[in-house]
Amino acid sequence: MNFIEIPYENLSQEALLGVVRDFIGREGTDYGDFEYSAEEKETEVLQQIYSGRAKIYFNHQDQSVTLLSPSQIIKLNQLH
Repeated sequence: MNFIEIPYENLSQEALLGVVRDFIGREGTDYGDFEYSAEEKETEVLQQIYSGRAKIYFNHQDQSVTLLSPSQIIKLNQLH
């Protein structure tokens, strides 16, 4: 498998925010009929990380970090 989980507790607050901001920037801003501020998006993503609904993964193949839900990582594992 190319993905290694990085527990958020292992990151400094600055590094964690960097991962979250990078993820938000890559994923776009389509949130339906509502507009959210960058701060609101960061808060939502952080809540997902803290609750376990999203986890941080390092992808060895392309040397990147991303956020995935548990169901997404299961699907990726099944493909490999």
